Amino acid sequence: MKFLDEAKVYIKSGDGGNGCVAFRREKFIEFGGPNGGNGGRGGDVIIEAVNGLNTLIDYRYQQHFKAQKGVNGMGSDRHGANGKAIVLKVPVGTQIIDEDRETLIHDFTTLGEKFVLAKGGNGGFGNLHFKSSTNRSPRNANPGLPGIERTLWLRLKLIADAGLVLSHLEDLSARNEDNAPVPGLVAVAAKG
Repeated sequence: MKFLDEAKVYIKSGDGGNGCVAFRREKFIEFGGPNGGNGGRGGDVIIEAVNGLNTLIDYRYQQHFKAQKGVNGMGSDRHGANGKAIVLKVPVGTQIIDEDRETLIHDFTTLGEKFVLAKGGNGGFGNLHFKSSTNRSPRNANPGLPGIERTLWLRLKLIADAGLVLSHLEDLSARNEDNAPVPGLVAVAAKG
């Protein structure tokens, strides 16, 4: 089994669905009015610390993660469905670092901890939303907002910290050899 302690991932939250411009048209209904629905919200990108993982090897082979887009609004007052969120599972001790490799975004220290990395875009309003007493038949709707797209580094602290601890122990042991009480360890003969 390979062990990977650092991985680069590309994430994108879902775009919001567009609002709809529609009018009610039925026989025998003279003034139907607007009935365009709102667009759905895009899916979020969530990272969760789970049990049973001890490496980031899963992110070596799949680096691109994209949440689902919100569904567009439809006529007959039908609002679009929200996009599904995507959940990335990482081991406890993982750090999320920005693309510059210096800025720490989040550090997972407890099991089951969740962090919303990128929120999905809001859905646009349909023309039903813009109806008022002065504007009875609005012919405009909003587009959905785009999702957030970013590049991140995932780093597992265990390997990096173990390397620091080992180098620190080597430094301590090198310093203590000079003051060792066992005469076989140090060849210091002080006659004088």
